[in-house]
Amino acid sequence: MFDKKAYADMFKECVKDRRIKSSQETFKIRLFLEKSESSLQIAEHIKGMEPSEDLPKKLHWDYWAIIIAYYSMLYAAKAAILSRGYEVSDHDAAQIALGHLLVPDEMEKEDLELLNQAYKIFEDEYVHYFEDAKKESHIARYAAIKTYTARRMEEIFDNATRFVAKISLMLTDIKR
Repeated sequence: MFDKKAYADMFKECVKDRRIKSSQETFKIRLFLEKSESSLQIAEHIKGMEPSEDLPKKLHWDYWAIIIAYYSMLYAAKAAILSRGYEVSDHDAAQIALGHLLVPDEMEKEDLELLNQAYKIFEDEYVHYFEDAKKESHIARYAAIKTYTARRMEEIFDNATRFVAKISLMLTDIKR
């Protein structure tokens, strides 16, 4: 269950600890979005690799596809967070800032729907996509071995694709 208040409390702690800082460097938004979209394309390419015998096993390509898909989400998150006037210094702070700054409460949601701007609603499921990909990326980087089913890797990639697309849509005005 998504706890908006818990995210608000964690956000305050991160600000106090300087893991989240105010920023007006909005020129970085477009750069993070470009990095995000490019990384997603690279992840898709690696995910589709069928390596020859002289290359590393498919399993190792899968690790990198997951890691790059997660980083595409991280870059999109950094763009979205920066659009709200903040920058983050680590992965957990990015997740906290997403939950606090982007997931609207019920009143904000209703306002966006009334203004025909429902496309700007960042549902809490996107925070869960980010958290899941962050966890799997960590495992892929640091565990000695973990095999991924094609279905699981597709799930992570599809969630990353939805995440990046949602943020790109939300920031359409800024991308230009």
